[in-house]
Amino acid sequence: MRGAGWGARPVLAPLLLQLLAGAALCAPASPAAPPRFNVSLDAAPELRWLPVLRHFDRDKLRTAVVRVIGDRVPKWAHAVIEKVAVNLELFLPQPFTGEIRGICDFLSLSLADCLLANLAYESSAFCTSIVGQDSRGHIYHGRNLDYPFGNILRELTVDVDFLKNGQIAFTGTTFVGYVGLWTGQSPHKFTVSGDERDKGWWWENAIAALLQRHTPISWLIRTTLSESEDFETAVSKLAKTPLIADIYYIVGGTSPREGVVITRNRRGPADIWPLDPLNGAWFRVETNYDHWKPVPERDDRRTPAIKALNATGQANLSLQTLFQVLSVVPVYNNYTIYTTVMSAASPDKYMTRIRNPS
Repeated sequence: MRGAGWGARPVLAPLLLQLLAGAALCAPASPAAPPRFNVSLDAAPELRWLPVLRHFDRDKLRTAVVRVIGDRVPKWAHAVIEKVAVNLELFLPQPFTGEIRGICDFLSLSLADCLLANLAYESSAFCTSIVGQDSRGHIYHGRNLDYPFGNILRELTVDVDFLKNGQIAFTGTTFVGYVGLWTGQSPHKFTVSGDERDKGWWWENAIAALLQRHTPISWLIRTTLSESEDFETAVSKLAKTPLIADIYYIVGGTSPREGVVITRNRRGPADIWPLDPLNGAWFRVETNYDHWKPVPERDDRRTPAIKALNATGQANLSLQTLFQVLSVVPVYNNYTIYTTVMSAASPDKYMTRIRNPS
């Protein structure tokens, strides 16, 4: 796997060492890397995921889809999607429709089931994302993705290099059978992650928006990685495209001050929160709550992350220390499926690790 090495270890502040020593009691010392695959965007959408799918047990994949649907999808939503699935192309864009059809055919599942599984993953991704700038102006981006069904999804997590004309167009981390991306990188351009913004009544609003041809939130990440040429155009696309759900998009670029948290409503941005290192704001932490509001005491991952970053210090920020911050409990917790750290200016260092509960 590329990017496995960290390079020289920075000098860490004593307080950070204490924090990380405590975290090490709960977090695995050497988490494993997920498998990494190539997906050719030059192949037909119905065929491009087959080389990945063939590496996994078909029955396990089918069981995972059925379990996620059974736990996360209301029966009425299943009935609605079954009715519109035959005309899926009228509501959903390519290449996603073709890719879902190809996955369904491989797994011998209905198109409605595969679409609902993809939408179900959109509804419950509790996460922590951090974008920061070191004292030399380098931008670093990291995320934990927290989700139920960890015993299933940890085995289905993969890093994917999406190829155009034999070259890496963008890289992302996803689950086998899921065509969207919550985490990704366009080399030498930008990085992006998504965190759920829970506004309630998810399925009702999502299906209504879907029928209005609004975009699933993880599909927009992937489309942006594929189409946007730089940080500014990526931020504009992520901020303005109509969506099926509210979301936080966290974006990092390649130049100083290129880092932002976009708080999204379905129809547009609710807030744009950029890095401001000249005034001391050299990092932004986003979990699943509006940054201008207090976090609930029952789920405060924001405060420990901020404390760990301040203990690290801007001069010591790196992919290694960012990974360590994301390993501090409860930023890292029993629902954490994977941790990814990335920097668009150094795309070969993109690194994902599977996190297993203590």
